[in-house]
Amino acid sequence: MKKAFILDTNVLLFDPLAIFKLGNNDVVIPLVAIEEIDRFKRDMSENGRHARHFSRLIDDMRKDGELSKGVKLPNGATLSVELGGSEVPLPSELGMDKADNKMLGLALMLKKEQPRRPIVFLTKDTNLRIKADALGIVAEDYEPSSLQPDELYNGSCMIKVDPQLVDEFYANKRLAYSDKIFEHDKEAVKPLFPNQYVILKDYANPTHTAMGRYSRELEAIVPLVKPPEGLWGIFPKNAEQAFAVDALLNDDIKLVSLLGKAGTGKTLFAIAAGLAKTVDEGVYQRLLVSRPVFPLGKDIGFLPGTVEEKLNPWMQPIYDNIDFLFGNTSASRTNRRGAGKGAQELMNQGMLQIEPLTYIRGRTIPQQYLIVDESQNLTPHEIKTIITRAGDDTKIVLTGDSFQIDNPYVDSANNGLVYLVDRFKDQSISAHVTFVKGERSKLSELASNLL
Repeated sequence: MKKAFILDTNVLLFDPLAIFKLGNNDVVIPLVAIEEIDRFKRDMSENGRHARHFSRLIDDMRKDGELSKGVKLPNGATLSVELGGSEVPLPSELGMDKADNKMLGLALMLKKEQPRRPIVFLTKDTNLRIKADALGIVAEDYEPSSLQPDELYNGSCMIKVDPQLVDEFYANKRLAYSDKIFEHDKEAVKPLFPNQYVILKDYANPTHTAMGRYSRELEAIVPLVKPPEGLWGIFPKNAEQAFAVDALLNDDIKLVSLLGKAGTGKTLFAIAAGLAKTVDEGVYQRLLVSRPVFPLGKDIGFLPGTVEEKLNPWMQPIYDNIDFLFGNTSASRTNRRGAGKGAQELMNQGMLQIEPLTYIRGRTIPQQYLIVDESQNLTPHEIKTIITRAGDDTKIVLTGDSFQIDNPYVDSANNGLVYLVDRFKDQSISAHVTFVKGERSKLSELASNLL
């Protein structure tokens, strides 16, 4: 028997196409959800855009029948809009004046009318799922990508190999990819993904190692890019940072994702590589650094002052990293919070631009080194919107920590950054690095691990 999925408003705001992603099952939209969608459709935020998109979809479906009786979807399912179950008594603690409780009443009504049919209430509201469970209603979170953090592709691996293979790699600057690499490590996961980073370790001598990157085009493991003078004065302190430097400086890799906890150097190395590629080498016309002004699309006019002053509270972490690379001290900083002298000079020259993601929709960004910081707060749809802005010869770097999420509609399993890592892991145009060790300070590392 087909299931009946009742969709909460937050599911439709998270993914307006959710009605097409539930298989050959029937979809029920509570009428009160349509009312809530109507209140969002005037917003200029991502929620507003999703609300308008969903409203247009539903309006187009009216041409195929009456929504009250059900309209056929392309996958054979039926979509209907149902009234609330006001005739089903709820506990006195749950008043019918609230939209959430009306949806629970609808779920109870359908369960009473069709006792043998599986009724599932989909909502991203944790407390609402708890209330539904207390009423005997099956409630689930809507997760189009439910990949758990420990299952996520981490971008690198370690393989125990014959000592001769390590020597061959150093001698030839290349190691042909074949099954003999895995002869001494039966637990190693194969095949390798494009641009996956590899630590070759001598199975007899653990100190005899080499680091490289798997190139699918060459069908070989190749050495990492190691700038002798570092990136604007900073050098990798661990293997993951060395992998990141290689990915960030490789012009053939157009999409780089850096995932890791606070203090691991994600943003610092991304900005340093961007400055090296724009200011030093001139490969890109401009370094564009952006981050979500959370919630994405929030009008910066709520803050006083000029546009630059409005952005300063949100972009201060970016300014701090740039000032660190310039070696600026507090004495050389401007009198107010904001860009230091080095960053301000680059912005005056047009080589550096720092802005929120608020108005990125509709833009085309060619020949730029684009860094999107704190991208774990973005939904998969927002990530898609950003990536599709890339013009010719543009490189995009996304950084984030999937355990530091401020967006109530995403979590560590379904945020946009995790979604992107999983979808692009088999593409030769992208690379991913998961940072493990914090290098900001001993205190910062202890806080990340213990708190």
